[in-house]
Amino acid sequence: MKQFLLGSVALIALAGSAVAADLPQRPAYKAPLLAPMPVYNWTGFYVGGNIGGLWGNADISGPGGEVSGTKSGFVGGGQIGYDYQIGEWVIGIRNMFDGTSLTNSETFGGPLTGFITNGNLHWFDTLTGRAGYLVQPNVLLYAQGGVAFVNRSQSVTGPLGASGEISNNTTGWTVGGGVEWMFVPHWSAFLEYNYMDFGTSSGTVIGPVGTACAGGCSFNVKGTSSDILVGVNYKF
Repeated sequence: MKQFLLGSVALIALAGSAVAADLPQRPAYKAPLLAPMPVYNWTGFYVGGNIGGLWGNADISGPGGEVSGTKSGFVGGGQIGYDYQIGEWVIGIRNMFDGTSLTNSETFGGPLTGFITNGNLHWFDTLTGRAGYLVQPNVLLYAQGGVAFVNRSQSVTGPLGASGEISNNTTGWTVGGGVEWMFVPHWSAFLEYNYMDFGTSSGTVIGPVGTACAGGCSFNVKGTSSDILVGVNYKF
């Protein structure tokens, strides 16, 4: 009986092994592959372009009279710069060159009744430093400020051919700030506001003999402007 039982157990074991060998193998489990998170690095040189709107104020004063006006126009151009990232902080320097369509035209009253002034802001070139904080690895809030180089002209014409003009490059200052979003590594878009003060320039209106400005009338022009820009940068 003992030998019979041992033999039965052995037969059952062999049968189980044979059945297990015939069963299909369970597939090995593999974890799903996850796409790597993009790495945003703000350190490096960049170039880009921008476009936006500009509004400016010009105060023109002459002997016994003053006129001012606020006008708006378009602005656009390009920029180049360098950023350096320190943890969640980014510091950098940028040069931006933009052309504008800003013009002004005003008519004097009072002692200068009949005199008309026309002006143009042709372009500006700003050299600024900026500092910002990364609220997200790819979103930068920043402030900036520096020097503004401006090319502008302002003319004054009056009765009987009186005329004078200022046309020069002048230097002022600028401050501003904005937000920049790196939507994919190396590419970013920004929205910013800037204020510029161009200082005061002087000129002389010369009129015919016997007129109010026969001996020359000096006039001064003080200009400021603000702009809102959108742009894109490519970082190397």
